[in-house]
Amino acid sequence: MKRLVDTDDAPAAVGAYSQATTNGDLLFTAGQLPLTTDGELLDGEPVSAQTEQCLENVEAILAAEGFGLGDVLKTTIYLDDIEDFEEMNETYAGYFESEPPARSAVEVGNVPKGAAVEIEVVADATPD
Repeated sequence: MKRLVDTDDAPAAVGAYSQATTNGDLLFTAGQLPLTTDGELLDGEPVSAQTEQCLENVEAILAAEGFGLGDVLKTTIYLDDIEDFEEMNETYAGYFESEPPARSAVEVGNVPKGAAVEIEVVADATPD
């Protein structure tokens, strides 16, 4: 059975979606933009800072369900410019130092709200 995940420690969903959903086995986050919990978009910041904010949002959503980045099975990263890959990857690597998840990184025409990066994850929501 699908259950919605919602936390005040990550930006609120601003459309017809949830921060995340789980079926009790897997947790799927919505794409996380570089938005603060106050709704400030960090679109003028470097890609490294935007990546950091996206991953902080992911961490907050996972924590709301008692999980951490070590539970992430797969990430998908959307970049508005693939030339930003190295800068994004340097920051990203600091969050997944051991046993990194599978990952896709793709350039898209535009990231919502003019951001440079958006990150979504799938995590194992089965307690050990």
